[in-house]
Amino acid sequence: MHAQNQNSVLDTPQGGLTLKMNSEMVLTNVVARDAKTGALVHDLKASDFRVWENGKEQHIATFDFQSVEMATPLKEATVSGLAAGTGNGKGVVVAKPEELRNHRLIVFFFDLTSMQPEDLDRSVEAAQDFLRTKMQSADLVALVSLGDTLKVDQDFTADKKALLREVAVYNGTEGAGFEAGATSNSNQTEDTTAYTADESEYNDLNTDRELFALRAIAKSLEKITEKKSLLYFSGGISRDGIENQSSLRAAINAAVRANLAIYSVDTRGLQAVGPLGDASVGSMRGSGGMNGGALQNNMNSNFASQEVMATLSKDTGGKAFLDSNDFAPAFAQVQNDTSAYYAVGFRSTNPARDGKYRRLKFTTNRPGIKIEYRPGYYAPADFQHSVKQDREQQLEEQLASDLPATDMALYMDAYYFRTDDNRYFVPVSLIVPGSQIPFVKGGDKDKATLDILGGVLDEVKRQIGRARETVKLKVDTSQNVRQKNVQYTTSFSLPPGKYRLKFVVRENQTGQMGSFEAEITLPEIKKSASPGSRMSLSSILLANSKQPSKKFTPIVRDGQEYVPNISHVFRRDQHLYLLYEIYAPAKVKGEGAKSGENVRVLSSLELMQGSVKVYETPLVEAKQTNVLGRDAVAVELDVPLDALKPGQYVCQLNVVDDAAGSFSFPRFAVLVKDPPAPAAGQPVTAPVPVATPVGVEPGK
Repeated sequence: MHAQNQNSVLDTPQGGLTLKMNSEMVLTNVVARDAKTGALVHDLKASDFRVWENGKEQHIATFDFQSVEMATPLKEATVSGLAAGTGNGKGVVVAKPEELRNHRLIVFFFDLTSMQPEDLDRSVEAAQDFLRTKMQSADLVALVSLGDTLKVDQDFTADKKALLREVAVYNGTEGAGFEAGATSNSNQTEDTTAYTADESEYNDLNTDRELFALRAIAKSLEKITEKKSLLYFSGGISRDGIENQSSLRAAINAAVRANLAIYSVDTRGLQAVGPLGDASVGSMRGSGGMNGGALQNNMNSNFASQEVMATLSKDTGGKAFLDSNDFAPAFAQVQNDTSAYYAVGFRSTNPARDGKYRRLKFTTNRPGIKIEYRPGYYAPADFQHSVKQDREQQLEEQLASDLPATDMALYMDAYYFRTDDNRYFVPVSLIVPGSQIPFVKGGDKDKATLDILGGVLDEVKRQIGRARETVKLKVDTSQNVRQKNVQYTTSFSLPPGKYRLKFVVRENQTGQMGSFEAEITLPEIKKSASPGSRMSLSSILLANSKQPSKKFTPIVRDGQEYVPNISHVFRRDQHLYLLYEIYAPAKVKGEGAKSGENVRVLSSLELMQGSVKVYETPLVEAKQTNVLGRDAVAVELDVPLDALKPGQYVCQLNVVDDAAGSFSFPRFAVLVKDPPAPAAGQPVTAPVPVATPVGVEPGK
């Protein structure tokens, strides 16, 4: 039997096993098989098992066995689950807990935003084949899709006709034909219950979009205590936006809280990765197609898009199905993993609520039996402390915890600029949406405080950098603080290497916390680049504003400090500012050198929508190093956005060291939105955007 009133659910084990936890009980799903034949074993008793937590034996308090062979047909075809309370108008009824016993609960989740039409066709055909020929009487299936919004298209049902009808809607419709009433939690701006206005821009471009959707699905399933499986059909999760490791862990933790195992299916199937790419990309420049660099980049990009899917499956007890055109094994694996399992419960002897990982070990005294289970879970973390010393310890524990804090939204990005041969200046920018901060009244000001703690770990997990600050906020009561963002910037000085950055922010009115993790690699700078090689570049810092500063750092130019725009979302009445540096450019020699010229670095910026280039800045040329004492060229571009149409753009920065024959073509995404409507009678102009180079000369 399952514990009630659960406040934390733990990892889903490999092979269909799941952990749950509340203040009293930890429940673990265990599958037992014959070691020789692999057949499921149905006749074990509580006395046949022993369990240890972090090496300490625990007393088994509850024991139950569930099997689809004992499933009782439901009186109603559709039961309340994902869409409970949304009023989706499909005759959903609430099933009693005892009616769901011994059933398989399977969610088909179609990520329409990531799939090409041919990939969508394959996934729909595979789902239809399963529903027609492999679905059993004990199976209850639900359908969810992510298009413009996250939608529940069909709640759990045993009605094959209803499922086939809804699955067919996906095929070739690109998410346009779904019913609007079946909306669950979404990461889109249309769903104001989940995301506030000042956070919407971060959900447009960052890599958390799919993770937020998975987390929302898992949270909606927490009330169902039975084991559940999710088949995640996706064309890969891109990691080219705001990469938040905490969001990945939060999605995983939400899944294991809900007793949900994720089975990822890469709908692209078996892919042939070529050095020149496919028809979806433009022609290649440089020698990358000849020296193997382009092939390596394409393979790395493909692996990166699969890495998140594999992690989701492994850490929730499911399995990832990648590089295969046959999707049938994924459906078979789900049925096999959830056919029969034992629910073993114990009350942990460790009362600490520290968010740390606890390892489990199960054994059985029956010879010839192989058992499968998830070997650990995350303990809950308690954020309610009132003593100053305890609150400081709470921040330290959260910084060290493997379990992320997700009560408050937090966004972060880090950049790097070389300061000498063996050192980098690393500015880190944090943003907390104003809607997340409970301001209190104080005279004519609204007041709040934020505690910020951050650390930098090297590859052997030593802390080599640290930031701690309490930020006191005071804003005029006339300001709409919920529509503003609070941005905090700090910096570190680090040698070349690979590092992990983690920051924790807590607001001190309710004690809610948020965390953000990211990795950064600081490259070794080569003294001289070989012809045709990639040049040494700093980070590319994007901004839409600057502020006066007396600091002497690489992001301060002529007394103006660049304020990073970490969301990459801009308005058409703003400017897109770019700042980047080229290190150790080759010196111009021979008769080709002009008077006063010692380098020749060329730059331009292209904006593309799809495969169409819609705008390109004039070519700008740097003829001299302009960073005192650092043998570097700093380039600043100022691009007015007035004449660009609203929409998402892929930007390609073209940088060529003409004297060395080296080059770099980094890409990044930006979103351009319309500004607020002008006041009545105010003229609206749309000049042609012109990139203004600072410190360099226009190309001839």
